[in-house]
This record gives sequence, structure tokens and C-alpha cells, in this order.
Amino acid sequence: MEQLYPLKFKTIPKDKIWGGTRLHDMLGKETSSDSCGETWELSCVKGDVSEVADGPLKGQSLKKLIQDYKGKILGDKVFAKYGDEFPLLVKFIDANRDLSVQVHPNEEQAKKYNSHGKTELWYILHAEEGAHLISGFNKKVTKEEFCNHLEQGKIEDILNSEQVEAGDVYFMPAGRIHNVGGGMVIAEIQQSSDITYRIYDFNRKDLNGEKRELHIEEALEVLNFEPTLNGKTNYNSELNQLANLARCEHFTANNLKFDTSIIRDYSNLDSFIIYVCLGGEVVLSTENLKVTMKRGDVYLLPAVFKSVSLSPSTESLILESYIE
Repeated sequence: MEQLYPLKFKTIPKDKIWGGTRLHDMLGKETSSDSCGETWELSCVKGDVSEVADGPLKGQSLKKLIQDYKGKILGDKVFAKYGDEFPLLVKFIDANRDLSVQVHPNEEQAKKYNSHGKTELWYILHAEEGAHLISGFNKKVTKEEFCNHLEQGKIEDILNSEQVEAGDVYFMPAGRIHNVGGGMVIAEIQQSSDITYRIYDFNRKDLNGEKRELHIEEALEVLNFEPTLNGKTNYNSELNQLANLARCEHFTANNLKFDTSIIRDYSNLDSFIIYVCLGGEVVLSTENLKVTMKRGDVYLLPAVFKSVSLSPSTESLILESYIE
């Protein structure tokens, strides 16, 4: 078998009625229309499995790589739990208009669909003035109160809306009602799942002129009706300081903002590493390999690599993720 190396995958563009052109304009992504809402950068979701973009393993699917290399790519502990599935999905989102108000099931609730739950982390790369998102309810509500507000078209009265700016981070556990408002570009790390229960869609019509399907009954089964008074993650954004953004059973995410070379030591970690370059340009060096990451690039570092050097050419920003 070929020797493993830091892997970059082909982008999978997804057109959405709320999408735009910023993933192409800001991140240089190859998109197929002026309404690209998402690019999937690292995926093992059925029907949308990533393929290696370059190097000796070019064209290989992520699933085939895991089947061939097992713990060498995932980490032995991760492989023992997930088998030939990749447990995370990495994407960029261009919300040219509001996304629907929605919710996702947790791990246990998603089992009946033979899927995983969907807990997410959002890093806001760009936000127009006044851009906002929804994170949870603004007060504790009962199921009956929720249904009444929904029927009366007043659902927004009980939602926690927060104004956002570039650099803000939101951790969205499964069960929390949420939406991404228009005017934002987001980097997202989430569990490998594409289950979404749409609750409210602003009475929009899809590309065929039909109102998009809602999933109220399913949503009621998974919603957490507790309030979320401040959904934003507080973290240290100082230069050359590693900052933890989230740590849960599904993934850990860190913020690396730096302008000098650093060594990342993973000798005590039994997991793959994901690097999402959010700004600047960084040379990633292993013992005998070098790759240059620029803004918008996503790389998968196989678990066999236990130490890497990251050397920025200017002040740079990386979102780092793995499973502990």
C-alpha cells in the first residue's frame, strides 16, 4: 500500500435556495452555480463520499482509505468505534439568505434512521453588518406553547436571536433549535449526518416552486425546550495561544491563531487530525513531507503522524479537530 500523507479531498458543492457566490469569491471554491450554499470538504455520508484530490492516493474514496488503512488513518480507538465510517463532516456554508429554523436528533434518536446524531460547531468567517443567528429558545417553553407559537406564525417571538461578527464561534448540540441568518459564511465541523428536521422556512418555495417540506412531528420528538440565553462560545483569541472551542464525545475543536512556527505533538492522541485553514498560509511539515495550506483548504492528517510542524508565512488561523 502507498505511504499515507496529509490528505486533501475534492470539494463537493451543494446548491441551495439560500446559497450565493461567496464560497467561490472568498475561498476560491469550484462551484456549479450562483446559488452554492455549501461545499463539503470531508465527508463519508452515503452518496457524497470524498475523494482524494492529489498525490499517490488521488481518486481514492475516503471510505476505501479507511477500509485499507484502518487505525493508521482513523486511530485504533476511533476505528474500533466507527469501523469504515468517517465520524465527522466538514463543510463551508454561504448563507446568502436565512436558512430554515431547524433541529437535529442526537445519537440515540438517530439510530432508527441508521444514522448518527448531529452536533455541530460553527466558526463564523464572514458576517455582514446586522447578521444574526438563532441559538435555542429565549425562555423555557412547553411543547404546547411551542406549537401555539408555530401555528400563529409567531415562532420567532420565543427564539434566542444573537447578532454575530467574524470570529464568533457557536457550539450547537443536537436538540437545540437554530438557524443561520443571511449574510454569513461559516466553517462547520459536525457529526457525520445529514438529518435535518425543518421547523419553519419563512414560507419560501424551492427551485420547483413548491414549499419545502416541514418536519414538525419529528422535531417535537427531539427538541430541547430549555432556554439558551447566550449561545456564543467564549474563547481566548490572542495570538500564538491555542484556544479550545469545544470538547464533547463526538469531537474536540481548537483555534490556532499564530505568526510563528509551532510543533503540534499528538503522541498521546489516538485519532486523525483535521486542519481547516481559515486565514493566511501555513506550511505543514512531517518528517519527509511538506504541504502548503491556504485559506479554505481542509486537510486530513492520518493518525500515524504523531508530530507536525506548522509554519505560517504571515498571521494565520487554523481550526483543528480530532476525537479524544
